[in-house]
Amino acid sequence: MAATGCIFSRTLNRSRPGPSQVPVSSPSVCRESLFVVDLHRYTRDQGSSVYFPQAVLFGEDLYDITLTDGDCRLRVTLDPGLNRLVERNILQPGSTLRNATFIPAMATQLPACPGASEEQDSYRLVKVEVADEDGVEGEEGGVRGVHVDWASLPWFGGTEPEGPVLPLRANRSVFLPLWNNVDYMGEDWREALPTEEEEKDKEEEEEDLCPDVTVSELRESFLCGLRGVARGTVKHQLIVRIINKSHLMYYGKSDKNLDCPYKAVLEVSDPTGSVCVVLWNSVCVSWYRILKPGDIISLRHYRVKHHYQAEPDDIEISVNSRNPAARIAILPESSVSPRHTPPPPTYSFYNSKELLDRSHGDVCDIIGLMTFSGRAERIRSRDGRGAELSEYRWLRLEDGAGSRPIMVKLFATSQPESYSKLHPLSVVVCTRLKVIRDPDGTNHHVYLTNTSNTQVYCTGLGHHSEMNYRKLRPVRHFLQWLKSQDDQQVLSRALIGGFFTYPPPPVSLETYMKERRGEPGFLRGAELQREVERLCYRERRTFCIQATVTMVTYSQRGEEDRCLFWTDRASSLSPCSSSSSSSPRLSKTPLHPSASPSPSISTSSSSLLPLSSTPRSFRAPPSFSSSLPSASPSSSVRLTPRSLDHRASRKGTKRKHLQVTDTPKKRHPWVTLQPEQNNKTVILFEASMEFLENTDAGEAEEEDDDEGDEDALSYVTAPLPPAIPLVAVETLQMRYDHTHREEQAVAVSMAGGLAAAGGFDFVREDHYALRLKALSDGILVDAFFLPSSSSSLSPPLHRHRNTWSSILAHGAFSTHTPPPSPADLIAMAGQLANQRLVCILEACHLGGAKTELILSRAFHLTA
Repeated sequence: MAATGCIFSRTLNRSRPGPSQVPVSSPSVCRESLFVVDLHRYTRDQGSSVYFPQAVLFGEDLYDITLTDGDCRLRVTLDPGLNRLVERNILQPGSTLRNATFIPAMATQLPACPGASEEQDSYRLVKVEVADEDGVEGEEGGVRGVHVDWASLPWFGGTEPEGPVLPLRANRSVFLPLWNNVDYMGEDWREALPTEEEEKDKEEEEEDLCPDVTVSELRESFLCGLRGVARGTVKHQLIVRIINKSHLMYYGKSDKNLDCPYKAVLEVSDPTGSVCVVLWNSVCVSWYRILKPGDIISLRHYRVKHHYQAEPDDIEISVNSRNPAARIAILPESSVSPRHTPPPPTYSFYNSKELLDRSHGDVCDIIGLMTFSGRAERIRSRDGRGAELSEYRWLRLEDGAGSRPIMVKLFATSQPESYSKLHPLSVVVCTRLKVIRDPDGTNHHVYLTNTSNTQVYCTGLGHHSEMNYRKLRPVRHFLQWLKSQDDQQVLSRALIGGFFTYPPPPVSLETYMKERRGEPGFLRGAELQREVERLCYRERRTFCIQATVTMVTYSQRGEEDRCLFWTDRASSLSPCSSSSSSSPRLSKTPLHPSASPSPSISTSSSSLLPLSSTPRSFRAPPSFSSSLPSASPSSSVRLTPRSLDHRASRKGTKRKHLQVTDTPKKRHPWVTLQPEQNNKTVILFEASMEFLENTDAGEAEEEDDDEGDEDALSYVTAPLPPAIPLVAVETLQMRYDHTHREEQAVAVSMAGGLAAAGGFDFVREDHYALRLKALSDGILVDAFFLPSSSSSLSPPLHRHRNTWSSILAHGAFSTHTPPPSPADLIAMAGQLANQRLVCILEACHLGGAKTELILSRAFHLTA
């Protein structure tokens, strides 16, 4: 029973109607803090429009929130007008809410959905402010919910929900993950056979089991129109092996009332042929996690149908939980008659060198040692606002067969546990990937991506020891190479998270325009502003504008109070007028306190304004001043060393310490290793243990990290500073730390964050920021520019002269000549004055008020 003096009682009981009264529509405002303990997503159905007539304006999704005041819990539905708070990861589990406004509604008014109880009041959250994280310290009230076991708190109203938690406003029996529609969500998805099923099918675990019907007999009988197969339920036992398993496909729509709208496709075979088995609806909840490629299964009580969108003579087997209720059992291979044992799955493993010869669209399997795991991002699966967002991350795998690594753009595969374990120094097997080649057919940027049947297996979960691919020759060859590697050498090139784009944009405007054929053209500055504001959490998009450069700055993260900068004085004083060149200025400057925490877009006369309905914590970051004061041209220039020089020196020392220059000695990986005695091989040795392979070790290969020493920086004093953007820590790539691998993996996941990333070692903490003025309407855009001289993630670079035009066109310094120092590069920034550029911008929303804007390429317009 909830405490009588709790915040919910004081706030909501005043508006609770009597037993025979019509619910009032007057809102109740909670002035005290509340704490979000859980957040669930699901899709609307036909009945949802009764409660939310305007929901169609805000997409398909609805959200139920569990709140606590420190004394009890309350489940409410978020008004669809506030969905944007969740979509931009502002409102999330752990958030503290203020001035929450509730509207009561009796459960009898709601659609007939499993989560609605006629005995319990229901509330809708229609207005709220999300408090800043550092603004609630020391408060009482709802903040107490952070420090108690919220699962032990009573429910407001004293009525304990019966059974599992279900959606309040739609006839759905399962929730969706917050960030994709592919993974499963919740404890209802079984990962082991229930006891009753094991007992029921125990009699099938006899030796020399034989099927009642084969795949070829089913196909022939169905196509011949035999009544027992073509129109009714097939009760004959079918024994098959799972060859491929698709990801989950969610087909819930607002015009359908299906409670569990899922399906998954299994490609199965027996000695006579192969067929597709489709698992429908709640069968997916009961069996999807349990069944895996390689399993032998028995099927009874199923239907045979024409294969959807396939050849006329093809069939599929439909498996449902009712009409009829299918019977599924997993059989030990030893229990099946040898004559009827289905063939094992086949694999097509290709190494990094062989992949270069594969055609576009070829399906293949790969194995490799992961040396880069990108942060989780999302892209729209099809054009148009409101389209589904697909989650993906980039992986870099090495196998020792070629000089180029294997690049994989891996979308979610309905394996969230595996997906969360993808960190460097893991041995990863990806099956059923397809090859993506350059449009011109060259081998410059070949990479792999998902098919519907892609599966991922990685070390740490026991996958490799269960799969039969571990005995194949390509896998054995890879393991021999793996045992020759040294931990410290691999660690020196292992990276995680940060901004990354692949394939990189071309280095010429002509090639870029050819590749953009059929895509929208250049955006005006105001259009870019609107598109950036529409981005959802971790959504990644590429934009293109025509602009000139009005300012260039260079600074280090954490030391933005000192920077090098150049500004086009005429453009700075008159942002909408034509630009004229001015002398570069090098400055040691303190930043204004209102400097933006992320790239911002501003007009020449006004700041970026939030929407009127946006809560305080949802406002966009403050934009920069439209007028940049400049130093006097007659001021003297004095070069003085600053503390930033010492910081660079310390970083260089640390980086050298990570590199291994001595040739590693021969070792025997099958001897038990003690980390305190020899920590050079223990990580990779443990990674290879799952394969249970015993091969002789060879010489370890050396790979040098080509990062150059940082240049010492000098600064002079400028009278007035520019306001420059602060780079987000999510933008910077981290060096992999095996000791803190779990923290790093969480930090780069969709649910993660780098608020506590101060202890991690970043590859680089310096960055350039360019202020662009759109040629179309004079809108000012601030974007980061992160050139690299020899990033191990980058493909081979072209030779160029290291001028500003060539650096911007290539996105990197030339590897054939020493890169210019930051001071020299800022001094050369006058080359950019009056240049009309085509700028390619990579935008990614990082949550809350942070939006990353990276200038990946800029091409000079000659006409």
